[in-house]
Amino acid sequence: MIELIPAIDIINGRCVRLSQGDYIRGKVYDAQPLDMALSYEDIGIERLHLVDLDGAKSSFPSNLKVLETIASRTQLQIEWGGGIKSEDALSAVFDSGATFAICGSIAALKPGIFKKWLIAYGSRLVLGADIKDGKVAVNGWQSTSPLGLVELIYLFADTDLDNVICTDISKDGMLEGPSFDLYKNLQNTFDAIDITVSGGISSMADIEKLEEMGLRKVIIGKAIYENRITLKDLEQWLLKG
Repeated sequence: MIELIPAIDIINGRCVRLSQGDYIRGKVYDAQPLDMALSYEDIGIERLHLVDLDGAKSSFPSNLKVLETIASRTQLQIEWGGGIKSEDALSAVFDSGATFAICGSIAALKPGIFKKWLIAYGSRLVLGADIKDGKVAVNGWQSTSPLGLVELIYLFADTDLDNVICTDISKDGMLEGPSFDLYKNLQNTFDAIDITVSGGISSMADIEKLEEMGLRKVIIGKAIYENRITLKDLEQWLLKG
């Protein structure tokens, strides 16, 4: 059964959701990150997608206190993204309690360094392959690299990379459904890698379709905050599994 991974995106320690990666179009929610994490754990969620949007635009994570709090108060496996652009940053994320580290900009711009980290940390590293206008986006989606999505993943085909989170930025936060064909083709191309769907999830029907297509993991963000998908929906899905 496809794994459900709720997302918590953070700016200045608060829960937010962007539309198409636009910081100006961000919406701040009243929910506290820890409260959200606890509510997910209570219904049986095992993995949390935690994104430091401040860190993504800078050279170092900016909201590690949030990570430390959630890691110390829950048993959730936490995948952290944002600001991991040096070995010091990577160590800080793991020291603060992350189970997995998502690396995007460093992988696209300095693939040799990311390969070195893959050798050292193995499956604890996740490739963040975010796509904007056909190219891989970097630095908090504020710019793009020359690489295409498949081209980026192939750079690490000779490593132990086993998880790629792919976000179609044009769909992110829009609640219009994900790019189904994109993810189906990626999963078929890279069968040995778990392709995690991210961006555009609007309903449980989207998740059901992704499972039918053979996808293995899906990140759910704004649909939860906007009550398109409820905690009860998630709990019932987990009980089926």
